[in-house]
Amino acid sequence: MVSVERVVAAPPEAVFDLLADASRHIELDGSGQLRGVTPGVPERLSLGATFGMSMHMGMGYTMTNTVIEFEENRRIAWKATVAGPLGRFVGGRIWRYELEPVDGGTRVRESWDISEDHQRIFLRHDKVTTATRDNITRSLARLEELTGPPA
Repeated sequence: MVSVERVVAAPPEAVFDLLADASRHIELDGSGQLRGVTPGVPERLSLGATFGMSMHMGMGYTMTNTVIEFEENRRIAWKATVAGPLGRFVGGRIWRYELEPVDGGTRVRESWDISEDHQRIFLRHDKVTTATRDNITRSLARLEELTGPPA
């Protein structure tokens, strides 16, 4: 698992509202791989909701995400698999956000959990985990820009 924390100058409700809106995830993406949501994305995520993301890493593909943890203003997580029949064999990583109110805002912990991923043996490589940590760090900086007080 790779986790990064950052305190953002916004209340947990504002942070959670952004995370629960899949149509805004492209604004948070620190990896540059997200291209947009697929049709039929719910207006607000909830436990069991599914949403698709168009991605690009060398080539275009689509991920199907299922919300597996949902505690309003505290925690949200989704499991990502490749869309279609290949999803039974490709993917399974979990993206998790945990929010904790603190003085001055919210401590946000974003985690990339590959414990259930079908490719976890390949994803444990140092270059992959380092790149993921860097991407998460950029995502949390964007989250702060989007939820923090106006400049």
